[in-house]
Amino acid sequence: MDADSRIRAAIEEHWRASERGDVEAEHALYAADAILDYPQSGERFRPRETIAAQRGGHPADRHFTVLRITGHAQTWVSECVITYDGVPSYSVSIMEFADERVVHETQYFAGPFGSPAWRAELAEPMPGRTVTSA
Repeated sequence: MDADSRIRAAIEEHWRASERGDVEAEHALYAADAILDYPQSGERFRPRETIAAQRGGHPADRHFTVLRITGHAQTWVSECVITYDGVPSYSVSIMEFADERVVHETQYFAGPFGSPAWRAELAEPMPGRTVTSA
């Protein structure tokens, strides 16, 4: 198995472990000195133990649905829906790797929003989705 295949498999296992609440397995792909940034709140977490502690201590009932994973070599992107206590949040996770371990992750979050009427005639639903009105 080549490096890209191993990294993709590790990312897939990361999200499966996140869904089942296995904090240790969820963070196995992180380097010991990894950094996690949340640009929207301005927070930075480091090292791996701190990243795991802040995720493991989350009070919400969380569920993870991976929409897409794409990447090559050092940079990988996961698009996910993370549901917190039944409320979906769209997430983009950008993971930077060295020696097949995450050394820096930047994660963005966005809530869903309705489609404005002015562009309704231009849009079509994404596969498996329904367009909602604003």
